[in-house]
Amino acid sequence: MIPRYSRPELQALWDDKYRFELWLEIELAACRAMEAAGTVPAGTADRVHTAAAGKLDPARILAIEATTRHDVIAFLTHVEELAGEPARWLHLGMTSSDVLDSALAIQTCRALDRIAATVVELRAALARRAREHATTPMIGRSHGIHAEPVTAGLTFARWYAEVGRAEERLVRARHAIAVGKVAGAVGVYGNLDPAIEAAALGALGLRPETVATQIVARDRHAEVLVALALLGTAIEQIALGVRHWQRTEVGEAEEGFGKGQKGSSAMPHKKNPILSENLTGLARLLRSYAQAGLENVALWHERDISATGWSFTPRG
Repeated sequence: MIPRYSRPELQALWDDKYRFELWLEIELAACRAMEAAGTVPAGTADRVHTAAAGKLDPARILAIEATTRHDVIAFLTHVEELAGEPARWLHLGMTSSDVLDSALAIQTCRALDRIAATVVELRAALARRAREHATTPMIGRSHGIHAEPVTAGLTFARWYAEVGRAEERLVRARHAIAVGKVAGAVGVYGNLDPAIEAAALGALGLRPETVATQIVARDRHAEVLVALALLGTAIEQIALGVRHWQRTEVGEAEEGFGKGQKGSSAMPHKKNPILSENLTGLARLLRSYAQAGLENVALWHERDISATGWSFTPRG
């Protein structure tokens, strides 16, 4: 994520410590399911949780990874350092993608929940403006040229409707990505049982992948990125409108300008639409990420690591 444009509550979801704690949560959910099935000694998960939960050291894990060149092995090695012998029962029959893809699904779901909540606020603001300016006249344009009179409220209503469609896509994408796997190497349950997978993922709020390979199918991730790109594009529509309204030659509306804010080091009269310009640029980034997500879908056989972005690629 780009720190300058990241909201703290979203950036926190992708922090190393948060990610490693989530990996531990997944390992413990699988361990408890195996305990219930009788393949792991009772109480193992609780002992590991007591010893390791909240105590993981990201720097130590990354240091181990520098030697192992494998992130999940480094993580499990550190958990064993903290918990001792009980940790040796973790990851029984599992492959790295069982942890990584399930964690990515949880992180993405939680991020989408936070984004969706702010989209609701955006729609409410647009609805207020649409009602407020229902009879405020302004000129309609096609090709940027004066056409017929409209109202500002109609413009806000159009934006409200487009953001609403984007919200619906987010909901669908959130459902599509709420999928994990605990099916082992190449997804054939060679050393696991589908009942263990269902129990572990159910405890995490996920569904099992319909037909897994080594990984969760990447069209799910692409759907999320496309939904986010379309949300960004809906926001760009608003930003483009504001940028045009604020042009000196038009002067129909403008962004808020904070007390003490400056527009130029050389031209003190300037009030630039910088928020709208930033939103336009970020929308372009989101569309580029969607392209990367689409390129990730087609992989060799049960998995390869040719993915171009937005997916963890363990070496195992």
